[in-house]
Amino acid sequence: MIRAQALLETRMLLRNGEQLLLTVVIPTLLLVLFSAVDIVDVPTATASGAGKAVDFLAPGILALAVMSTAFTGQAIGTGFDRRYGVLKRLGASPLPRWALMAAKTCSVLVTEVLQVVLLTAIAFALGWSPHGDPFSVVALLVLGTAAFSGLGLLMAGTLKAEVTLAAANLVFLLLLVAGGVVVPLEKFPEAAQQVLQFLPITALSDGLRDVLQHGAGVPWADLGILAGWTVLGLGAAARFFRWE
Repeated sequence: MIRAQALLETRMLLRNGEQLLLTVVIPTLLLVLFSAVDIVDVPTATASGAGKAVDFLAPGILALAVMSTAFTGQAIGTGFDRRYGVLKRLGASPLPRWALMAAKTCSVLVTEVLQVVLLTAIAFALGWSPHGDPFSVVALLVLGTAAFSGLGLLMAGTLKAEVTLAAANLVFLLLLVAGGVVVPLEKFPEAAQQVLQFLPITALSDGLRDVLQHGAGVPWADLGILAGWTVLGLGAAARFFRWE
């Protein structure tokens, strides 16, 4: 039942134009545009080499892809499922409610795998040279997914669908700018950096960048921040999520 529901959720997500815009089109355009054109002065960019820029940008775009699927897309989709009574009807079906959440999680993971494969291929074509331990990358992506999923479900389960739509897109845009995805955190004032570094998108993008760009070891600090957001988000979602 979980497999069948996960396949259904994935097909519905991939057929949704707005979801595709968030999960595929926007991250791809940002990666290509900011790698090919000197719009933002990233720390590793040079005047003549887009390959240096992509080394900085690719990890941040991977983090953005996780956020777009696990948080923004899931919040909007689940919010409207709740509004139209889909969750209520599924909750009364033979499919247990925990299995429905598991199916949604599997759908998110499948979509993220497709995103990572596509964005990695594009980044390699742009001259990306990743380094580091792949297990650290997987740990960051999994914890990042869990953290953003909890926050997305919390929003979808407590706010009206229209409010969720507006809020999720607004948060997406704010974190895109202020989360170290394409604009280095060092560009912000020192006081702002002290706050922004604890955001989940910042921890995910910085952790991926430390591993893939600089070949660092396990980014325990970033993993700890993501773990904290995971406990907070999933715990609050489990406590306050309303099915109707």
